[in-house]
Amino acid sequence: MKSIKLLAMAAVFVLGHSYGQKNLKSEKMNNAKEHYTFQLSDKVSRQKVTFKNRYGITLSGDLYLPKNIGNEKLPALAISGPFGAVKEQSSGLYANEMAQKGFAVISFDPSYTGESEGEPRNIASSDINTEDFSAAVDFLGLQKNIDRNKIGIIGICGFGGFALNATAIDKRIKAVATTSMYDIPRVASKGYYDKLSLEERTKILEQMSLQRWKDAENGKTEYGENELGKKTDESPQFVKEYYDYYKTSRGFHERSINSNAAWSKTNGFSIMNIPILAYIKEISPRPILLIAGENAHSRYLSEDIYKVASEPKELMIIPNAVHVDLYDKLDKIPFDKLENFFKTNLK
Repeated sequence: MKSIKLLAMAAVFVLGHSYGQKNLKSEKMNNAKEHYTFQLSDKVSRQKVTFKNRYGITLSGDLYLPKNIGNEKLPALAISGPFGAVKEQSSGLYANEMAQKGFAVISFDPSYTGESEGEPRNIASSDINTEDFSAAVDFLGLQKNIDRNKIGIIGICGFGGFALNATAIDKRIKAVATTSMYDIPRVASKGYYDKLSLEERTKILEQMSLQRWKDAENGKTEYGENELGKKTDESPQFVKEYYDYYKTSRGFHERSINSNAAWSKTNGFSIMNIPILAYIKEISPRPILLIAGENAHSRYLSEDIYKVASEPKELMIIPNAVHVDLYDKLDKIPFDKLENFFKTNLK
């Protein structure tokens, strides 16, 4: 029963597969009020910026800078994630903290989500979401107060996998760190703990294939329902933890897919068939830092990457932490470790 529930929730949170129907407008068009889930440090400035990726999609980001930096050229970081979140949530919190430690940091909304462009809304892509990181590196390298030879990236949750993939490809990235890392294509195509059978995978793909005809006939994209709102006492523990972050005042944001929307019903069409970590060994000799919670349901994904990645690499397990603790718990996220890792390796 536990494995069945895990497979069902994988379909909901990664593929966006659901029998419910909900038509969503672009989050940009909703004009949601300015809202961040954390307090901006008085030692940091924040400004909205935009930049284009290689596919011509305009991405929306926030650039965080330590105040009173003068003419100093700073090391820089690009941060995104979690999967289904927006820059006003966890990635912004990370950017705020790392800017206090002397980095120029951009947190950004991936393509098709949040305030970034892309239609239809709420679509994920192995290729485009990897490209989004490189586009952020493009932006950082053009800033006069940033040393383009000292750029690293941080991926949170599902964007941990995309960050690793971007680093393997993009040799400008000098170091990469992930927290609560998800390999989204792996979970989408194989289920949690790789328990999805061929029959189950085929059924999901058949449903998405038929959904494409429905969308084409209707001239619009169909969406599932936000399943976190259906959380019960019988839900898996990690679903309760997601709810505690995304659906409460702790982490709720109007533009966040996981808080207030849903992925398209065909969201898994490409991510189920395009793996992203086949070239993980090519990150070497640049360093990898993988951070995971001791009690996180996703811990095995970081451990598996650590086993196959080449040196230099490090796996850091946070005692008594669950997956979402590394979204926003300042007493759990090892920011001092992240600071030391990047200051040592961005050179």
